[in-house]
Amino acid sequence: MVGETNRAPFDLAEAEGELVGGFHTEYSSLKFALFFLAEYVNIVAVSALATTLFLGGYHALPGLTFTENWLGGWFTLFWFVAKVVGFFFVFVWLRGTLPRLRYDQFMKFGWKVLIPTSLVWILVLATLRVMSQRAVSRPVVFGFSIGIVLLVVMVTTLYDRSVTKAKEAGMLPELPAPSFPVPLLPGQTLLREITLDVNQIVEAAEATELENQNG
Repeated sequence: MVGETNRAPFDLAEAEGELVGGFHTEYSSLKFALFFLAEYVNIVAVSALATTLFLGGYHALPGLTFTENWLGGWFTLFWFVAKVVGFFFVFVWLRGTLPRLRYDQFMKFGWKVLIPTSLVWILVLATLRVMSQRAVSRPVVFGFSIGIVLLVVMVTTLYDRSVTKAKEAGMLPELPAPSFPVPLLPGQTLLREITLDVNQIVEAAEATELENQNG
């Protein structure tokens, strides 16, 4: 859904040229507003489609089905709009909280995370579908689902531990410093600035010592 609407972090194609080309510089005023509005209209359309396919459309939430008869059945429109607004909030939430990824990070995320996850998800859904067709008992289905969740947690935990141990053991190769300037992360300081600070401290100490000797 996020990729279909070209929202962050799936907006790299627009982000690369948004400062020098495209409707960001070619249009202004009302024309730009119409282009920008079209993006949000697309979000609302995708949210409505996802609500219809995955959240039951106009039906009420479980336990609140009695509200579907309110106002002669028109109250179901409230549930549909509320679900669409919920999806819309997720879109805005992602745009406001996720940092922009580099292109190599995005490709790594797609090939090594999203595609394997999609394949595993297809296998899990196919297994659950076969279980439902063969009238497998509900406790077995719940047990299978919980087992899949625990397996995913265990695999991710073991992977994180292996990466941490590799870093501590120095098994990961140290990449050479780039030849181009790189912005500092929070808490980092340039080595040159540290050297200057140390030199200033040494000079101040020497000056103090000379003053004490002269005095």
